[in-house]
Amino acid sequence: TNQWFLPAVRGDIPPGCAAHGFVCDGTRILVFGGMVEYGRYSNDLYELQASRWLWKKVKPQAPSNGSPPCPRLGHSFSLYGNKCYLFGGLANESEDSNNNVPRYLNDFYELELQHGSGVVGWSIPVTKGILPSPRESHTAIVYCRKDVGSPKMYIFGGMCGCRLNDLWELDIETMTWSRPETKGTVPLPRSLHTANVIGNKMYVFGGWVPQSAGGEISAPDGEWKCTGSFSYLNLDTTEWIGLISDCQEDKSNLLPGPRAGHCAVAVGTRLYIWSGRDGYRKAWNNQVCCKDLWYLDTERPLAPSQVQLIRATTNSFQLKWDEVPTVEGYLLQLHADSPVPPVAGIPGTGVPETSVLSSQGGCSLHQSPQSLPSVPYPEMKGDHPSQTNNLIPNNVQVSLSSNSKVEGKEKVAAPENKVTQEAMKNHADATGFKESNAPSLLPVCASSAQTSANVGELHDLDKQTVNPDASVSSTVSSTQTMVTQQAVKTESSSTNGAVVKDETSLTTFNSKSEGAETAYVMPSARVNTGQTNDSHSSRAPQRPPAPVKARDRRWYDVGIFKNNSAVVSQFYLLPEETLNINSKTGGADVPDYRLLKKQDLFPGTVYRFRVAAINGCGVGPFSKISEFKTCIPGFPGAPSTVKITKSVDCIHLSWEPPASPSGNILEYSAYLAIRSTQLQENPSQLVFMRIYCGLKTSCIVTAAQLSNAHVDYTSRPAIVFRISAKNERGYGPATQVRWLQDMKTSGSK
Repeated sequence: TNQWFLPAVRGDIPPGCAAHGFVCDGTRILVFGGMVEYGRYSNDLYELQASRWLWKKVKPQAPSNGSPPCPRLGHSFSLYGNKCYLFGGLANESEDSNNNVPRYLNDFYELELQHGSGVVGWSIPVTKGILPSPRESHTAIVYCRKDVGSPKMYIFGGMCGCRLNDLWELDIETMTWSRPETKGTVPLPRSLHTANVIGNKMYVFGGWVPQSAGGEISAPDGEWKCTGSFSYLNLDTTEWIGLISDCQEDKSNLLPGPRAGHCAVAVGTRLYIWSGRDGYRKAWNNQVCCKDLWYLDTERPLAPSQVQLIRATTNSFQLKWDEVPTVEGYLLQLHADSPVPPVAGIPGTGVPETSVLSSQGGCSLHQSPQSLPSVPYPEMKGDHPSQTNNLIPNNVQVSLSSNSKVEGKEKVAAPENKVTQEAMKNHADATGFKESNAPSLLPVCASSAQTSANVGELHDLDKQTVNPDASVSSTVSSTQTMVTQQAVKTESSSTNGAVVKDETSLTTFNSKSEGAETAYVMPSARVNTGQTNDSHSSRAPQRPPAPVKARDRRWYDVGIFKNNSAVVSQFYLLPEETLNINSKTGGADVPDYRLLKKQDLFPGTVYRFRVAAINGCGVGPFSKISEFKTCIPGFPGAPSTVKITKSVDCIHLSWEPPASPSGNILEYSAYLAIRSTQLQENPSQLVFMRIYCGLKTSCIVTAAQLSNAHVDYTSRPAIVFRISAKNERGYGPATQVRWLQDMKTSGSK
């Protein structure tokens, strides 16, 4: 929301302080030292439980081999594991706070934390090597390479009468200090800068630097200025890379202005920079505090989770996927089992099946909340801040490639739902890039009578009710009674069992095999065709699958979505000439959606989906492919309002009839996910046992049945039930309910 709020804190609220130490450990924050009221230096330690906004003053034990840290400011306070590391700072030798006698420190302390809340005490580690020189207003970060599990703390810069730009390394396991040799151009000496680790890079921004153009270390009374220079240190190769130089002009105010004493925090792969002092004015009392918030996307986002089905109708899907932190939106694509005819005579471009959306370059810098557009690093340029309130800010630069080469670049933006076609055409692009406005949400079809299976989660309480707002299955073909959430390209069989393709697939049974209880997992991912029920086939004949040419198996854009959910009833068709070009070149630009025609979804058709996240650096990799089938008219909807009542030796399962029965309900079936040897080989493939079949809308699940239940750990531990209804056409989609278990309960199952 980009909105500040002031929490109502309580407890031992600390006094306002400056130049303190600050670490975040999960949902708690630790604050140590700093300058408090009347210029007094502090060595108090406070803990804030952010989940309750509760402050607490904590008193660590003193070290066994020395005195606790003295009052100080400008120190570094770094967290790794369950320990904080305190280094250096500035102390006042005078007992009178009005008479400051500065003393620079280079002492080193370790603070052990208790799990969740509280601290154990201070200790003074015995270190080897040469300690860094005394300093204050420096930075310290901790980094641990993935292939070498030895954490190291890096100290850079600071102030000790004059500014410093030396780099020090502490091996935390051996407690050995050293000065690593670096390559590249070392940043200017500085203090009151920030340093943050993202991946294997330490990003250094701002601070006080020498006024002289050559950057020589000045005398203590030399002239200094604030800088907006920006560099990073590759911590694996110890090479410095400059991103923004100190003398780089920024007449359009597209970059953060020079500043010192600001704060910076890394959230995922995004770096936020807030406030600071503007030091261009020489007089100390004329400095101006900055009130702007910026962020830097340092790399393309990770792939989202696999697309999940919430609800399916005859001509639409409601989909969702897990959120990716700090992204601007998501690109959703599909391709169908049946060939989709290309559209002739429409200018535009398409996305080939083999293409991968990528961004050439590294970082992209933005001002928040005004969504500052940009181009890839190292130029660090940007567009003028957008004055519109688009759901997807006009700051996403996208390049498309199937062979790591950029074939073309366009900006992709999505307006608000109410933006008209005319308004989109009139929207100006400040950079001169061709803008393509994709709708944030495609038109939502009215819900048809047939819905897909619903998903709910019930906690382990005495009585629970779930009104499912999500679903996990598609409809059943006429020749089978197998309900699946994903990959429903199955056919009926005379066998009592059927294949479960993934954790959310449900196998129900043909009316001829009502006595069967257990569904078995076959080696194949699909059910082989056996003897079909001819009477069912005559009621809803299946369309024979059409042969699909390689050229027709294309990925089509559904659109760009602000949030991690979408209602899909249409997708964009690609021009025929674009398909022909793409089949030869293997690459394409991002299409202009305004020039493309839309294709409605068909009933009873399998569609494959994938999604990619978008940030300022471009479009990230796509998720794994999911497969869903639109419903076939005439089948009953999913049961709703599932309730679980717990008794001493059993549970009572009840539900409401489908809102759209599409005829008379002949029976209900309830299923329980059970343990099996196949689950050990492939934990993502659940096996279900039918525990009830009848006309009643309730059943008893005995303790003996529950003792055989599988506890699913894909998210929170839960026992999985599914309930489906059958009419004259056959079984419809199922409602899935996850009955949440606490760790003690789930461990005993």
